[in-house]
Amino acid sequence: MRVGDALPPLEVEITRTLVVAGAIASRDFQDVHHDAESARQKGSPDIFMNILTTNGLVGRYITDHFGPRAVLRKVAIRLGAPNHPGDTMVLTGVVEDVRGDTATVRVIGANSLGDHVTGTVTVTVPVPVPVPVPVPVPRTRTRTRTRTRTDSTSEATAGTPEGRS
Repeated sequence: MRVGDALPPLEVEITRTLVVAGAIASRDFQDVHHDAESARQKGSPDIFMNILTTNGLVGRYITDHFGPRAVLRKVAIRLGAPNHPGDTMVLTGVVEDVRGDTATVRVIGANSLGDHVTGTVTVTVPVPVPVPVPVPVPRTRTRTRTRTRTDSTSEATAGTPEGRS
């Protein structure tokens, strides 16, 4: 991670299912996120994505890039143009600051209407701790011999008390 590093863009198709499922999953039951007629009555051409879904997509964008060990420390976003079904949002990012294993990334998500989301994400990417490679220890072979003695006396008297026949 270095200041100025650009993250590869991520295209997110905005589907009706994504908008509705994101709203339901985040317990946002406002009708503008699932009822097209209600959204039109309130001045929108269609339903639109809620901020919690956008927040989740921004988090996914960062963790997809930095990997499964990445930990989101702070997500500060602002919404702009709405995400409507049938559009595509393209997320882009640039590393603005790096301090140790923590970076701040400027994120923009744009669609055909303009910038849907702008903001910054602070992410920590722990440096993997090297796992020591076990050094094989040479084995020394010790020979152990087991001797079995058999004598006819012990075999013949095995079943009798005090060795008597």
